[in-house]
Amino acid sequence: MPFVRTEDGTELYYKDWGDGQPIVFHHGWPLSADDWDAQMMFFVQHGYRVVAYDRRGHGRSTQSSSGHDMDTYAADAAAVVDHLDLRDAIHIGHSTGGGEVARYVARHGAGRVAKAVLISSVPPLMLKTDANPGGLPIEVFDSFREGTGFNRAQFFLDVASGPFYGFNRPGATVSQGVIRNWWRQGMMGGAKAHYEGIKAFSETDFTEDLKAIEIPTLVMHGDDDQVVPIADASLLTIKLLKNGTLKVYPGYPHGMCTTHADVINPDLLAFIQS
Repeated sequence: MPFVRTEDGTELYYKDWGDGQPIVFHHGWPLSADDWDAQMMFFVQHGYRVVAYDRRGHGRSTQSSSGHDMDTYAADAAAVVDHLDLRDAIHIGHSTGGGEVARYVARHGAGRVAKAVLISSVPPLMLKTDANPGGLPIEVFDSFREGTGFNRAQFFLDVASGPFYGFNRPGATVSQGVIRNWWRQGMMGGAKAHYEGIKAFSETDFTEDLKAIEIPTLVMHGDDDQVVPIADASLLTIKLLKNGTLKVYPGYPHGMCTTHADVINPDLLAFIQS
C-alpha cells in the first residue's frame, strides 16, 4: 500500500487516483480516507486527480503515540502534498479536516493551493471561552474523551447511529450500512490518537489561519448539524475569510457529504469550475 513517511517516522496511508487537477480530501474525526469514497469516485469520473490520506493514528496510518495536534496534522498534510508534488490543488476538508485545511493553507499552502472548501468544519473555535461565548462547554468534550478512551466501540456506535448523520431525527431514513462503515473506520484507528485528537479539534483557535487565507474558499454547512453547530462555526468563519462564499443547507446533518452526496458533489464541482 502507498505510504508517506514523515520526519518523525509516522507512515501516512494515501489513495491517489486519476489524472488532471488534483483535489485533496481531509477527513473528519475519527474516520479515514474512506469517508470520501462518494466524492473521490465522483471527481475521478469528472477528470480530476483525487488524493485522500488517513490522518496519523487514524485508519491505516501509523498509530503514533504523539503528534495529535493541529500543527502536526497540517505538517503531515504538507508531507503528503510534497511527496506527490501536488500543485494548483483544491483542498477539501470535513469537520476536523476543515480545521486541518485552514491551518495547512495558511502555513504551508503558498504557491500550491488554488481553492479550498470547508465542510461542516470546526473553525474558528469550538470550545466555549470568554472570547467565544457561543462555543460548546468543556464538559461536552470531556464526555467525548471518556467515551473514546474507555468505551470506544459503544460510543462510536452511538455517535454514528445518532447525531452524526441526523439518524436520531424524527422521520430520518436510517442506513445501517452507513452506520457500520462509520464504526469500521473509527475502530481501525488508535484510541490514543482519537482521545488526544479531541483537544486538537475542539481547542484549536483558527482565527488567524482564516484571516491569512486569500484564495477562494467555499464554506458549506447544514443548519441541523448536531456535532458542529453552525452558529459558532461557519457563520463566524465566513466573516474572517477574505474571499469566502457561504452555502447553508437547510436540515442537513453533520455527515451531509454521505447522506446528501447527490447535492454536495455537484455543488463542489460548480465551485471548482467557477
